[in-house]
Amino acid sequence: MCELLGIASSAPVDIAFSFSGFVLRGGHTGPHADGWGVSLYQDRFARTFLDERPAYNSPLTRFLHDNPIETRLAVAHIRRMTLGGARLENTHPFVRVFQGRHMVFAHNGTLLHVRERPLALETPLGDTDSEHAFCWMLERLRERYPAGYGDDAGALGATIFELANDLGRDGIFNFLLADGRFLFARCGDNLFHIVRRPPLGRATLVDAELQVDFNQVLRQGGTLSVVATQPLTRDEAWIRATPGTLWVFENGELLNTFAGLPEAAHVAETAWRPGAGPPT
Repeated sequence: MCELLGIASSAPVDIAFSFSGFVLRGGHTGPHADGWGVSLYQDRFARTFLDERPAYNSPLTRFLHDNPIETRLAVAHIRRMTLGGARLENTHPFVRVFQGRHMVFAHNGTLLHVRERPLALETPLGDTDSEHAFCWMLERLRERYPAGYGDDAGALGATIFELANDLGRDGIFNFLLADGRFLFARCGDNLFHIVRRPPLGRATLVDAELQVDFNQVLRQGGTLSVVATQPLTRDEAWIRATPGTLWVFENGELLNTFAGLPEAAHVAETAWRPGAGPPT
């Protein structure tokens, strides 16, 4: 399936180190060669780059490497398609305007029956289960918060946790959802995170012989959290989520953890996966 990368920082950072190892999995060290994308927030606006070509040799990847953009919040995705062809409109992250801000969503997994859920307001551009799930969640959020949800990460996290568990009964539902301030990370079957804070050290990528001193990344000090489908570094202690867990990050810190449910673990064990024959 696909892979996810989310970054939340207390200060603007260049995400090049984590992004470099991540994109190598997009067709080089991994099979995720059906498109890629990244959203880099500047306040409520998400500057988004998408390409239906493999990430590791994409000209757009080289452009971002040569022209780094600092950000405090980022969502990236490399795709191995299951439902929906390798086309630009099916490439994650998906972006919608919601209450004066960009909402960004990226999904790893397969929800076989999600497109049976009717939509009243949102219209998917592509034909993936992922975008349909995002549209369905946005409609539910519009219903719950017609006047805005404010700054209460706990209440909003509880709502997203509830919606995610509803959708997650249909299959594997790992996702990242961001709104310019918060990063919500949900584990369907596989998700890791690490929080880096002073004193900072050095780390080496899993996918390349590349090492970085995080004192140079966080030049202004502060805290940096990274969420990924698989650990990106080989010499750090990443924390693995149990299925059904929802993490909420802000300013580089882990604010809330909504614990996984037993039924989510059962779904993770029994859900359809690529290579298991055609989905039904």
